[in-house]
Amino acid sequence: MNNPVSRWWRRRRLERAHADIDPALWPDICAGLPLLAGFDAASRQRLIDIAALFLHQKTFEAAGGAELSLRTGMELALQAALPVLELGLDWYRGWHAVIVYPDEFVPAREVMDEDGLVWQDDEPKSGEAWEQGPVILSLTDALAGRERSGYNVVIHELAHKLDLCDGAANGHPPLHRGMDERSWARAMQRAYDDLGRRADAAPDLSVVDPYGATSPAEFFAVVSELFFELPHRLRGVYPEVYAELAAFYRQDPALRLRPVSQPLGS
Repeated sequence: MNNPVSRWWRRRRLERAHADIDPALWPDICAGLPLLAGFDAASRQRLIDIAALFLHQKTFEAAGGAELSLRTGMELALQAALPVLELGLDWYRGWHAVIVYPDEFVPAREVMDEDGLVWQDDEPKSGEAWEQGPVILSLTDALAGRERSGYNVVIHELAHKLDLCDGAANGHPPLHRGMDERSWARAMQRAYDDLGRRADAAPDLSVVDPYGATSPAEFFAVVSELFFELPHRLRGVYPEVYAELAAFYRQDPALRLRPVSQPLGS
């Protein structure tokens, strides 16, 4: 409801979120993240506001000896804010913590597979997103967002959180009114099947990270990374997927970012 009280409350929330941050830091940090290039002044300020609210609402916890400065937190928050720039921060509701390790981490926890078998997950990871739990990041991997390489663990894990908004990590987040469920399912399934074939035949030459072929949930997260980092490449190989993501995220990064010349598989 857009009334004077709600406008005042939103303004107060923003004031509190920005209170302890030198405003001069934001432009400098934005400039160091090339995936944020091309925004007009109004959109850039909205992104900064969402990042400030993200920092204010989520608890950032350093683990395993990680060194987590305010500046680093701002850098991570800006990347986290990008997917919800046109959706709103409420899409990240229901969880409260971002845990940051210095490098890859081993969760060492029990998980249950689709067949009901329980096993110990001890594989090193660069990121995790728990249902109704924290987002966990490797700082080394998260800082790779300083380059437009197509790899962005922050966006990857936050895409999982968006996917989980309907309670299931299945590569199918809640779609907006007006989006066609059949169109989404058809585009994603065709590309997912195609990526599986490409990953089997020549994984090193795949435009999309072959890890996306491991499950529909990972496919959604991987193509979301590419959508925001190298949109022209995703649009070139899977135009229908690009169109569905543009409708879901309500953004078209290919319009504001310049193409990046990059060999396949690099």
